Amino acid sequence: MALPPGIPFLTRLTLHILARTLVPALLAHYTARRLNHPLPTYASVLVALAALPLSVVYMSLRKRRRQRAEAAAMGARMAPRVSGFGWANIGWLKLMLHNRVHGYPGDGLLDQIHELGDFLNFKVLGVDAIFTTCPEHIKHILATHFPLYEKGPKFQQEMASVLGSGVFNSDGDLWRFHRSVTRPFFSKDKITHFDIFHTHAEQLIHVLRTRARAGYAVDMTDLVGRFTMDSATEFLFGVCVDSLKANIPYAHDVLYPPPQSASPQAEAANRFLKAFGDSMHVVAQRDYLGDIWPLWEILEDKTRKPMEVVSAFIEPIVQAGIAKKRERERAGEKEGEEGEAQTLLEELLRSTDDAKLLKDETLNILLAGRDTTGHTLTIIIYFLSAYPAVHTRLRAEILSVVGPNRSPTYEDIKEMKYLRAVINESMRLYPSVPFNVRTCVESTTWPSPEGSADARPVYIPAGAKVPYSVFLMHRREDLWGEDAQEFDPDRFLDDRMKKYILGNAFAFLPFNAGPRICLGQQFAYNEMSFLLVRLLQAFTSFTLDEAAFSPGTLAPESWRADSEAQGGKEGKAPKLTRKAVDRFRPRMHLTMYTEGMWVRAGEA
Repeated sequence: MALPPGIPFLTRLTLHILARTLVPALLAHYTARRLNHPLPTYASVLVALAALPLSVVYMSLRKRRRQRAEAAAMGARMAPRVSGFGWANIGWLKLMLHNRVHGYPGDGLLDQIHELGDFLNFKVLGVDAIFTTCPEHIKHILATHFPLYEKGPKFQQEMASVLGSGVFNSDGDLWRFHRSVTRPFFSKDKITHFDIFHTHAEQLIHVLRTRARAGYAVDMTDLVGRFTMDSATEFLFGVCVDSLKANIPYAHDVLYPPPQSASPQAEAANRFLKAFGDSMHVVAQRDYLGDIWPLWEILEDKTRKPMEVVSAFIEPIVQAGIAKKRERERAGEKEGEEGEAQTLLEELLRSTDDAKLLKDETLNILLAGRDTTGHTLTIIIYFLSAYPAVHTRLRAEILSVVGPNRSPTYEDIKEMKYLRAVINESMRLYPSVPFNVRTCVESTTWPSPEGSADARPVYIPAGAKVPYSVFLMHRREDLWGEDAQEFDPDRFLDDRMKKYILGNAFAFLPFNAGPRICLGQQFAYNEMSFLLVRLLQAFTSFTLDEAAFSPGTLAPESWRADSEAQGGKEGKAPKLTRKAVDRFRPRMHLTMYTEGMWVRAGEA
């Protein structure tokens, strides 16, 4: 069994500290003896104690001086630094960890952006982290200078126990291999094949209709997550986890919930869902903690237990696929004779039979196919409940194009412009991946943002982390207008589309961009559109049931006051933001999610 991550980390840290303390002390001791002036013991101890902080200060100053000289040589300026958070900015790390649990996405960062601008360096423990919400910079990272930015070995180590070496956790040739073997399965004939959605959508609607008739609210976060998990596992493996057939939770205020029964297989699906989510939380915490994350896993790798449950489902399917391929090879079947791949696993098996690589890649795609799409669908249901006029208009479009009963086709979905606008506006305000990060592999510069008082480019040192946020970029008023905080699907249909979006393609990035753009983008649009059509055919309204939310999962009332204070700075009239208006509490691991979205459905 592998050692817990904390043990090797502490070993390396101890050796590093000893090298920085004992070596100078021994050097001073033996030098003094050679000079016939032996040091007393206390002096050697003082040298040892002073050596570590002095070396840290020296290395920090040396690094800073080198960076300034390099920036000057490039004709660039340093990014403004976050300060005032104590030694090595450790207080900033504590603030971000606190806000991750108790705050709203962007809390803390917005104060610094207001003071320092749309890009800044929140250097913690000596590691540069140059954060940006500027589309010019994000374009530089994701597209025009793509080879300069990678996930990097530190990020890959953080994620390895869950994502392995899959497409979201690899660089270079391995990443290009993953993309090349996955891309063919996302061809148009695959992503427009809706049978895979139909069965699971009907199962979801059956659950929702049954609960509605019995007078119960339903957690759409849970229900939609089951739909996307069932669809994703069938798409990937041809074997469905069948989570929609498992016991569906009742709200906490239902004192005597009706008895439920489900097969052992279905209950295993509930364990799979929980384990999958737990593993995402652990690796997300590692990313927040940065280089010191192993200190939180001294006794055990916290992903081990949940990943055992996840692997118990995936590994037998992968092994069966490998065995089937080798059986065909023994039978003398030539490549290509097996016909068209029916699942993504079959497509991957045409390029490799490495069990670990297959498991890693399918798990990466499962994360993208389940969590991101499920989050967006949940947010859309919330907005339909909060804006009944949008629900009415969208339902009218659906009934006019598809009718009240028929399943939609690819051509139907292409025709429904308002449906696409509702999806886009939901992803603008609550993108599935609100924050992301890369590592800069060599020193470079970012262009100075348009309208900046200083036209010099921004210096980015080699090895720096470069986190960026499409969540905050999507809400910038200078990029989206004064109504950027408002939910208004028409912005994707009227003159604002031309003014704010078509003129700046990198201002709207719900699916990433550049070489790493999401291969499943159109698949996700089709899956979301299909389910929304079927839901709005079956239900005339969705109403948020705040009483059903578990304690602590609704947005606290203090958020409204915080938002009004933020909006009323500099003597301006208070402006309500999504933080003040929306009633749910957004959460994040690797992707964004909600802790429950309890709604009541009005049946058609």
